[in-house]
Amino acid sequence: MPTAAILNYEVGNLFSIECGLKKVGFQAEITSSPSQLKNKDVIVLPGVGSFSAAADQLEPYRLEILGLIKGGTPLLGICLGMQLLFSSSEEGAGKGLSFFKGGVAGLPSSVKIPHMGWNTLRIVNENKLLEGIENESFFYFVHSYYPIPTNKEIIVADTKYGTTFASVVAENNVFGTQFHPEKSGEKGLKILANFARIVKK
Repeated sequence: MPTAAILNYEVGNLFSIECGLKKVGFQAEITSSPSQLKNKDVIVLPGVGSFSAAADQLEPYRLEILGLIKGGTPLLGICLGMQLLFSSSEEGAGKGLSFFKGGVAGLPSSVKIPHMGWNTLRIVNENKLLEGIENESFFYFVHSYYPIPTNKEIIVADTKYGTTFASVVAENNVFGTQFHPEKSGEKGLKILANFARIVKK
């Protein structure tokens, strides 16, 4: 059974992702110190909250996380957790992990903000994280900001809401979803199960 460290950097939604990971076979543990990340099979960055506050809370973990990623540990960033994989955000001050080049922008004022509810994915690149997921499948979103990757090749799927934004990104052992798989029913659990299979391989 693979072990998952859910990073507690004082953002919401820890219990939901813990339950989702356990449903697909992870031994999930909410961790509150950098030392607890060691010897875990994966790291999960959950996310509901502000970029600035989360970036501050994430700072003590920065070197440990980047070292583990470089060493091959898979990481899944969800919603704000995905945005924190980038450098900065229009939401406010704070330094992301800068694993992916690019920044985070606000959704246009022409649409209701936050973007809350079900929306579809347009799959633009094959990736094992979305194995068995049909194009235009619905997932649950709650966000006001979205990442703009410099390298468009990392975009696995995009979504339209006022603009077209990257809703799934992946490069090597690092994955991000702008939606919440743990709140997206069976298809969301399918993505978490795919992540578990990637880990086991």
